[in-house]
Amino acid sequence: MSTTNNATAEGTLRYRARFPDAAQDHFRERRKLWLSSIGIGTYLGDADERTDQAYAAAVVRSVELGANVIDTAANYRFQRSERAIGNALRDLTGTKGFSRDELIICTKGGYLPFDGAPPRDVRAYVEDTFVKPGIASFEDFVGGSHCMTPRYLHNQLDQSLRNMNLECVDVYYIHNPESQLGQVSDEEFEGRLRAAFAQLEENRVQGKLKFYGVATWNGFRVPAGATGYHSLARMVSLAREVGGDGYGFRFVQLPFNLAMPEALTLANQLVDGQSLTLLEAAELLGITVISSASIFQGRVARGLPVDLRATLGSLTTDAQTAIQFVRSAPGITTALVGMSRREHVEENLQLARIAPVASEQFMQLFSVT
Repeated sequence: MSTTNNATAEGTLRYRARFPDAAQDHFRERRKLWLSSIGIGTYLGDADERTDQAYAAAVVRSVELGANVIDTAANYRFQRSERAIGNALRDLTGTKGFSRDELIICTKGGYLPFDGAPPRDVRAYVEDTFVKPGIASFEDFVGGSHCMTPRYLHNQLDQSLRNMNLECVDVYYIHNPESQLGQVSDEEFEGRLRAAFAQLEENRVQGKLKFYGVATWNGFRVPAGATGYHSLARMVSLAREVGGDGYGFRFVQLPFNLAMPEALTLANQLVDGQSLTLLEAAELLGITVISSASIFQGRVARGLPVDLRATLGSLTTDAQTAIQFVRSAPGITTALVGMSRREHVEENLQLARIAPVASEQFMQLFSVT
């Protein structure tokens, strides 16, 4: 049976009520939805059945322990992560007693996804899958791997819905659009982005997605004027042009962690004449910010200094400390953590019962002594 509909205010509030022992501010209300301050990511891992099963079990366990934000992408493990989430959702809604409207499910499109494994002949795969059916031309793929034309995004959204057995995703991101900058002009890029937003607005009307945005790696972390730079205010303006005042561009995702603090520290966004950080600009523009790479694939979760650990609450593990840094940052709604092992889910979700660090204490980490 198909898992239908989308996250709702009532459903996510019901999910929040399942966890009366959750710490204050573990759940945050954004866009009339309650999002957990920690979400599960599904990026890394081998493209095999064992990892598929591990991810499905990890998603189920994370939802059971208080994380209702689930993040993936079409190209993660060659569509296998989306399919693993589909299996987890069947378990959660079929036997575990959860409802679809309690969960915020996010995915991305833009990169070549392949199908289960890398093809022997990439060109033949692109030709058979996209060119011959008229979905995209070879020229539409920048760098041979990235495409965000309207027909391509429409195709990829439908594919993701099938993979997860859904009728609607809650957030659909254009995946790393900055990968096209440097290969096309700024004017051409803006035209492509506008056309992509127009397609996603149409998909909203069709009921296939609730909100959309961009999931970036460098775009919001480089200085204004640098190659690959994104202006959040301009993106919002484009969304308003194609979607009116009720436009659906309401989420952005970018890396934020102990080694990548630019969203909080780099004033690279111009809004109404003010130079602001990405997090400040997002607040003014009504955009919800989700952090990817919260422990940077484990690289910022080893051997943390004692004074840093103390400021962040002297938690049991370095991984918990690194996640606590992200979820405590003013302006970050959810810290995504890649978790394919049950023991990591159980370790990290202990934080659901621990309050984030107060803003004043958190900002001491950035004070100059």
